[in-house]
Amino acid sequence: MRIYRSSEIEAVKARLMRSASVEAEVALTARGIIEDVQTRGDEALFDYTRRFDGFELTAENIRVSREEIGAAYKKVDAALLKTLKRSAENIRAFHELQKREGFEKKDGGAVTGRLILPMQRAGVYVPGGKAAYPSSVLMNIIPAKIAGVSEIVMTTPPGKTGEIEPLTLVAADMAGADMILRIGGAQAVAALAHGTASVPRVDVITGPGNAYVAAAKREVFGQVGIDMIAGPSEVLIIADESANPAYIAADFLSQAEHDEKAASVLLTASESLAIKAADEIERQLKLLPRKDIAEKSVQDYGTVVVTESLDEAFDIANEFAPEHMEILTDNPKQYLGKVRNAGAVFLGEYSPEPLGDYFAGPNHVLPTSGTARFSSPLSVDDFVKKTNYVCYDRQALEACYNDIEAFAKAEGLTAHARSAAIRFDDTEEE
Repeated sequence: MRIYRSSEIEAVKARLMRSASVEAEVALTARGIIEDVQTRGDEALFDYTRRFDGFELTAENIRVSREEIGAAYKKVDAALLKTLKRSAENIRAFHELQKREGFEKKDGGAVTGRLILPMQRAGVYVPGGKAAYPSSVLMNIIPAKIAGVSEIVMTTPPGKTGEIEPLTLVAADMAGADMILRIGGAQAVAALAHGTASVPRVDVITGPGNAYVAAAKREVFGQVGIDMIAGPSEVLIIADESANPAYIAADFLSQAEHDEKAASVLLTASESLAIKAADEIERQLKLLPRKDIAEKSVQDYGTVVVTESLDEAFDIANEFAPEHMEILTDNPKQYLGKVRNAGAVFLGEYSPEPLGDYFAGPNHVLPTSGTARFSSPLSVDDFVKKTNYVCYDRQALEACYNDIEAFAKAEGLTAHARSAAIRFDDTEEE
């Protein structure tokens, strides 16, 4: 594979151009589905499920029963169940630390404060198809539960007989889902956002999906909150001469196998390491079961860059703002202060990115496509609202109402000015 130099940075930027935008045709289709579900409700929802999933959905079978969930537990290997539980415990422990308390500030008769209020109902979208993503189930539902959300509604597309992947059901139950519905696609997002006879309207929708799900989430934002518009996965590795080329290659390819559009990047000031890592990437690539996907990803987006220094590597990395950043250097923690834009950072050769995907505890729902410049990982904060409050007594308001009146008049809002002043107008009181 080709090795770039930092002097070719414009070519590298063009190669790694990422965008969270949605194709116009996909957006138009998603908008039509949303409007149809808004208009016809359950009827439209059932029609789309028949058309896209091949399942005859009804009001009677849309909800997964407790019996089905119980049966799912029996289908999951006991050792895997223990792994799910350990992962859930780590995720729960990390997110418990994110809980916030409100506050109150008192200054004589002037009291101001903030309430932290959980959303009443959250919708969690989980992809279906041939693959199961129990890790995403845990990562989306557990923070909502910790936030205190009253009802968590999970949706996932059914198979042709209405079946849901057992691992998905077990993870949802383990995380604390209150309702599991067998619906998917843009129609599921539409139903969650606007409500139907069978689907309760939610306040926020989180979770990954295909291009139509992403387009639908973008479309309903404003009616409900959303977590983010997720693009293809990314990993950016910064390494020095102490790094192991085999580890670099394995981590590089762990993202490439996700998606043909996934981007894997290596930045290093060591040309010898770059050559060794590139060779190792090509060697390991041939051994992958998902070789076709990973090969296309590496061909189109896999990038190795030799920089002038580690400082330059961090400058490039911060501009790219990757979803995942790995720092494979001697004493990696000393470089943490150089990170400005990244969804999650993995420090050292024993902290591979999949550790974050499945087990460590920090959320793996991360900003992609450069949005780490202004976005954060999914957290408890995504499931709460902040409400401010004000309580002044007469004396406290009297001390400042002239300021309020002057400010309001300066903005041409005389009724605002009067609202504060009228309380101290002797004529009005007589």
